[in-house]
Amino acid sequence: MISALDGPIIAVMTLVMLIAGTTNGLAGFGFALVGTMALATVIDPATAVVFMIIPILAVNLSLVRELSQEELRSCSRRFGPLITAALIGTVVGMAVLNTIPTAPLRVGLGLLTLGFVATAQRRIPLPAWSTGEIGTIAHTRVGMVGVGGISGLLFGGTNVGVQIIAYLRSFELSHGLFVGVVALVFLGLNGVRVGVAGLLGLYPSRELLVVSIAAAVPAAIGVAIGKRLRVTASERSRRLVVLGLLTAVGLRLVSGGLGLI
Repeated sequence: MISALDGPIIAVMTLVMLIAGTTNGLAGFGFALVGTMALATVIDPATAVVFMIIPILAVNLSLVRELSQEELRSCSRRFGPLITAALIGTVVGMAVLNTIPTAPLRVGLGLLTLGFVATAQRRIPLPAWSTGEIGTIAHTRVGMVGVGGISGLLFGGTNVGVQIIAYLRSFELSHGLFVGVVALVFLGLNGVRVGVAGLLGLYPSRELLVVSIAAAVPAAIGVAIGKRLRVTASERSRRLVVLGLLTAVGLRLVSGGLGLI
């Protein structure tokens, strides 16, 4: 991990937060994915994962307020097994983060990004894992524990949480409730991650921690910009921009990890 930050690196981080925030405001998703993967192309991937923890926390904080007190209690009970298992998996994922070599981690992040693009695109239909017998099992308490544990492990080490989003979407919640539940899950996960990152010494310097906290500001500005752009942009154009950006970032990570560029 890097132990010092200079002006150009901080400028890049600020720009990435603006772009990631704008992406999230424009498409309704993608802040953690775009921010982490874009940073991983210019700095150590493990540092990028840790740096993004606080900005992700800040972005999701306001969304939880969309849940009423009754909805908050109901969702906490309903998805308790998922959240608990995801918390445990997240801690384990963070614990092994420093043991993963940079090149394989960069390739893995790139493949995860390209995998998300493949599942998010609509031109080539893919089989839905959430239907049939598999979907029924996945919605049980045991299924929640399995999905939560594996997803938490992946999220803790990479900031990639699209598998949790896809799983929650399979419950066919209303849009407002879905947004609130997603925020609730990630707020809990990232709240724990801040403390765990400090205990495990994952922040290489106090300077990185301070910059990470400050990054919440350009992230919030980016979200506001994205929401304004959403009014004039069609859904198709929004998806093309987001998925095109993620494809470019994913290819850059894979080629960089393999030493091709």
